[in-house]
Amino acid sequence: MSAGTGTQTPSTRETTPSPGTPAFAAAVEDALRAFFHTRREIVDPLGPVFVDTADALADFVLRGGKRTRPAFAYSGWLGAGGAPDTAEAEAVLTACSALELVQACALVHDDIIDSSRTRRRFPTVHVDFEQRHRDRRWAGESAHFGTSVAILIGDLALAWADDMVHWSGLPPAALTRFAPVWAAMRTEVLGGQLLDVNGEAGGDESVEAALRINRYKTAAYTVERPLHLGAALADADADLIAAYRTYGTDIGVAFQLRDDLLGVFGDPAVTGKPSGDDLREGKRTVLLAEALRRADATDPAAATLLRTSIGTDLDTDAVIRLRTLLTDLGAVDAVEQRITALTDTGLAAITASNATPAAKHRLAHMASAATRRTA
Repeated sequence: MSAGTGTQTPSTRETTPSPGTPAFAAAVEDALRAFFHTRREIVDPLGPVFVDTADALADFVLRGGKRTRPAFAYSGWLGAGGAPDTAEAEAVLTACSALELVQACALVHDDIIDSSRTRRRFPTVHVDFEQRHRDRRWAGESAHFGTSVAILIGDLALAWADDMVHWSGLPPAALTRFAPVWAAMRTEVLGGQLLDVNGEAGGDESVEAALRINRYKTAAYTVERPLHLGAALADADADLIAAYRTYGTDIGVAFQLRDDLLGVFGDPAVTGKPSGDDLREGKRTVLLAEALRRADATDPAAATLLRTSIGTDLDTDAVIRLRTLLTDLGAVDAVEQRITALTDTGLAAITASNATPAAKHRLAHMASAATRRTA
């Protein structure tokens, strides 16, 4: 990980709020703002172009979100014996908050890959800079400019995630334990993204391929590795780490399966994305794989309709027809049943673990929030 600069801002908070609460999300955002402030001495000498770009990253990160990844990481630390009223807690919170920058990188790049035009009811980063280019009547092609800048913003987010960890104030021993888990997480999320791109291009329609993508593109860096990072900071034993990873994998995959359902059936006013976007983008989800498997066995015409429709510019009526088809084939029920089964096995692993009672209760609540959400 690269070394950051700047000094940590002293905390006035005596006890870090409980993960999963609005107060905890606010604490994460405070840590992110403090970190962005330390970057000014690096950014300002590069001039107004870079200042504007860095500000765009900060705006994107601070615009909103549930701060799920820091919450799981901090919960992992607490569950392994971390104390929220100690001096170390602020450094741990800052290091956990760096996960939001990894998330920012993934989202910015994912929106480019998926050709998404909006996120959280705002233009995606590449669309924002495309429009800035167009408004200024600059030379060259606006869409290419927007994509180029967004790629660099995503790269900056990933680099700054490393800096934020080193800036956090963690002691050297904790950083040493943290580093290999952090490295594995970054590789896994990039590998999962590549599997996703390759799967869409290669047309792999199997449920197994879709689950593998979910495992590495989402579960690993949303739940499993954040918990593992928190455990590493607390120097947890191998049994607790194994329980965290089982819970994290199962709840993380269930989280993505819920996301897949929302990508087709979600309310745009709640999700912040157009309804049916996953169908228009041709995403190789478990939902689609289940539908195709069932259609191939019982309804060849439905299978043909699915294959010729996904990945095209579907109008509202076409999206409604495909929703009905996915439901009638039993694919929606199959995904719901898989979400329930994964949630049960994940919770069983935590219940049997040596995590603190408070952490067990908290992680049960967070599992429910992750797998039953509407956005």
